[in-house]
This record gives sequence, C-alpha cells and structure tokens, in this order.
Amino acid sequence: MSKIAVIIDDWFEDSEYTEPVSEFRGKGHDIIHVGLEKGKTVKGKKQQTPVTIDQSVNQTGADHFDALLIPGGYSPDQLRAHPGAVAFVRDFMEKNKPVFSICHGPQLLISADVIRGRTLTGFTSIIQDIKNAGATFVDEAVVTDGNLVTSRNPNDLPGFIHAALEKLA
Repeated sequence: MSKIAVIIDDWFEDSEYTEPVSEFRGKGHDIIHVGLEKGKTVKGKKQQTPVTIDQSVNQTGADHFDALLIPGGYSPDQLRAHPGAVAFVRDFMEKNKPVFSICHGPQLLISADVIRGRTLTGFTSIIQDIKNAGATFVDEAVVTDGNLVTSRNPNDLPGFIHAALEKLA
C-alpha cells in the first residue's frame, strides 16, 4: 500500500486530519507525520487532537513517500514561513506525486510557487491568494487537476477522501 506523508503543525483543522487519515489507514495505507521538529506533539485547533511528528521536513523528501496530505486550519500558514516545509511540498509537486490539500492547505502550495496554470479550490478567505498565484479557482467541493486534489472545507471531506483514495488506487 501507499506511504502517505502528512505535513502538519499546531492548530490544524482536526477533522481535515482525522477523517482522511482514518480512511487511509482503513485501506491499509501507512501514515507518516512530517513537521518542523521530529518528536514534537502538535495539536488541532478545535478538539486538540494530538499528533506526534515522525520526521522533520528537513530530513526527508518526496522520494520517501507515495503521496502528501495537507490538512487545513492554521497549520499551513505557519508551515509556509519555513523554507524546509515549502521545499518539501514543492518536491511532491515537481515529482508529480499525488497531493491532497484541503481548506487552507493551498497556502503551502502558493508559497511553493507550484500552482501557476493549475485549477483548484480552497477556503473562501484564500480565493484571491490562489488567483494571485496564477491558478484558476473553482468553487466546487472537490477539484482534481492531474496529481493535485483540493477541497474547500470540512463539509467537503467525503468527496475529498473519495478522490484521494482514487488517486492512491
């Protein structure tokens, strides 16, 4: 089965992490938590879901994984301030590996400068950011453009998870 990296930091949107990860694990996929500091425990913004970082973004890369999940919340905005996190995400996009990004997740893609010419969706507050980064924004529950699967918010999770699982099949 696939080895999926989850790039994550404090104040992630709990359901945008827990629901896809539960489904991925249920289908036999391995989940590896990647963040700024190996061994650190980060927490979700609403339910305080604890997640321990397995690997640092500075000590791994896309070659070690089959796909990438970027949960939303405040996590992507915090991660985009760190060059290692931005490079980690860029590596997946440049290698055309599946990337699953929901809600505020595209903020990392914007900072990695990898969405120019692509079509995607995201949370309402980042629509203009997506457009300014050279992408086409579509207000749909799930948008798949090549290796990239995006969704707007937690209400879109069923379709987002379905589309991600199709990419992993």
